[in-house]
Amino acid sequence: MQLGLAAMLVVLLGLGSAMAAAGVVKIGITQIVEHPALDAARQGFMDELADHGYGEGRVVYDLQNAQGDFATAQAIAEKFVNGSVDLILAIATPTAQATANVTQTIPILITAVTDPVAAELVESISEPGTNVTGTSDLTPVAAQMELLKAIAPKAQKVGVMYNPGETNSLVQLDLAREAAEDLGLMLVESPVSNSSSVYQSAQSLIGRVDAIYVPTDNTVVSALESVVMVAESAKLPLIAGETDSVKRGALATVSIDYYSLGRQTGKMALEVLGEGGNPAMMPIQYLEDVQLVLNMQAAERMGIAISSELVGRADQIFE
Repeated sequence: MQLGLAAMLVVLLGLGSAMAAAGVVKIGITQIVEHPALDAARQGFMDELADHGYGEGRVVYDLQNAQGDFATAQAIAEKFVNGSVDLILAIATPTAQATANVTQTIPILITAVTDPVAAELVESISEPGTNVTGTSDLTPVAAQMELLKAIAPKAQKVGVMYNPGETNSLVQLDLAREAAEDLGLMLVESPVSNSSSVYQSAQSLIGRVDAIYVPTDNTVVSALESVVMVAESAKLPLIAGETDSVKRGALATVSIDYYSLGRQTGKMALEVLGEGGNPAMMPIQYLEDVQLVLNMQAAERMGIAISSELVGRADQIFE
């Protein structure tokens, strides 16, 4: 899928900036896969920049989607470098890693990256020390596991679906293990290698688990409907890592808002582009606000009764 964005010219590592002679800037945007959460982050980024005057006529976009393939993501990054883009927006951990592998000079703004340190994109959260900065989508995994326990108090075994090739998912898996131990839950791990194997992976959990948990794993979320189908047929509560997955049929989540995350990343881009901000010195940012999100139709299809107390606390309910 082709994507879009706007901004101004920036000198290497943000040590200074100047508008191009014609006032037009070249921006490369790379996204690992198409799914609503990443799309929302992209849209928030674009809207933030557009609201500050960086609209049509002031920017040329090179908009790319890696379709879940790391080699493609790296080829896209090389295309950006060869095309002399002025700024790169890398959406999700794999594309951020691919881009950082290719250029250490062009400023890179990241979003929807769970742990930039573990992904070896930055030296530290407070002081990146590289040409990379942006926002993390680290979700409240412990709170999500607590929500699962509240909705399914009799659950003992929880299936976790993830792609072991995604650093972001491994970080969340570790957090889920810690939370599960505290809650007396046993995790049953079900790794997937690509989106075409998601359905089979979900089916393998039937009869082995009492609930399913899907973190913000790009591979699994891109094929979430397959997991929803299995969860509904097997009457297994499905807890997700973000809001759009609940909208698409998962039961519930405690999540950040990806559109807001994208807008926050856009604010950082404005600092780099308009004020000469140096990515190496700009701390990675997080969203503090989270929302409890429920899908009542999914609850009915999965045979789950959600308490009135949870319904009353919900920030967003899909009927």
